Amino acid sequence: MTTAGHITEVGPNPANEAAKLARARRKRKDAVAYHTAGVAIVLFFLAPFAIAFLASFRGGAEGMTPPLPPWPTTGFSLDSYRSLDTFGAGVWQHTLNSLIVSLATVVLTVAISLLAGYGFSRYRFPLKNTLFVLIIATLMIPFQSILTPLFIILAKLGLNNSLFGLVLVYVTLQLPFSVFMMRNAFDAVPKEIEEAARIDGARDLKLLVRVLLPLVLPGAATVAIFAFLNAWNEFLAALVLLSSNENYTMPVLMMAVRAGRLGAINWGAVQAGVVVMTIPCLIIFLLLQRYYMRGLMAGAVK
Repeated sequence: MTTAGHITEVGPNPANEAAKLARARRKRKDAVAYHTAGVAIVLFFLAPFAIAFLASFRGGAEGMTPPLPPWPTTGFSLDSYRSLDTFGAGVWQHTLNSLIVSLATVVLTVAISLLAGYGFSRYRFPLKNTLFVLIIATLMIPFQSILTPLFIILAKLGLNNSLFGLVLVYVTLQLPFSVFMMRNAFDAVPKEIEEAARIDGARDLKLLVRVLLPLVLPGAATVAIFAFLNAWNEFLAALVLLSSNENYTMPVLMMAVRAGRLGAINWGAVQAGVVVMTIPCLIIFLLLQRYYMRGLMAGAVK
């Protein structure tokens, strides 16, 4: 006996379809809100630089007035940049001084913190943890409180009014944070990689440069960014430890530009100086930003 079955087709459930449409609408609203907030935040942070950039092209009498509105109303001009070059020893000399100091600080800070971080991470020696804590504890000492002793020490060494002396001060101030970052970056590398390299005959220096350095490169890039930005923007030590006009860095020049001449402030020159000081920071960050967040996260925790 044969029984013929009937197949009943089930159509779409209206309740399920309505729920899917509601979820899709919520997702679209969330995406719009997310992107709107992101654009607003980007514009908020870019607005000061855009205002300074536009105001730096105000020329003549317009450049002597506060940048309201910030854009040139009488045409774009390079008068503000020419005026900036009349302060001190010239903007390019002071920019060169800042670049020399900042890049030297980066090289020395990365090299020393790389070796120190590797030592604290991989070697055992007496009072290792105590020494590490003492290095980190120096971060709590206000820089201004040791500026006078630093001035005296540099004077005894004959390094006052010297870019090299300023570099030594910046490296010293940057090392506690940098050693902390690099120690934790090395701690995040499995020791089995190092042991395998040693079995293959790699010695300490070769092991550090060829095997471990590529693995801790994000941490080293983070240290480099912080070292460059701190050295490039630092004002007080450069003002106190340097005395000749030819050796001053850009932040000291900007103080003179902001003070003006005979009570008159050249606002166009001020904005031109802001642009000149911002461009190297943007270049360094854009070149190393791919490593920055990875290095910051890897070095922030053990």
